Amino acid sequence: MYWTLEMASHLDDAPWPATKQELIDYAKRTCAPMSVVENLEEIEDDEEVFECMEDIWPDYPTADDFMWNEEEY
Repeated sequence: MYWTLEMASHLDDAPWPATKQELIDYAKRTCAPMSVVENLEEIEDDEEVFECMEDIWPDYPTADDFMWNEEEY
């Protein structure tokens, strides 16, 4: 399973928290690319409730990853 920012963006407005099946249904209803649905189908735990995209993709970049902080440099 691999994720890209573009693929993950299709789940931005998903009904969080959600189960795997709810996310698959949402992706299909919103006509997300099949790769998004396939990635969701690969999730092993059917009963887990996901709070946000970070629960599915632990390395999901946040806004802080893209913000320039002059104090760091």
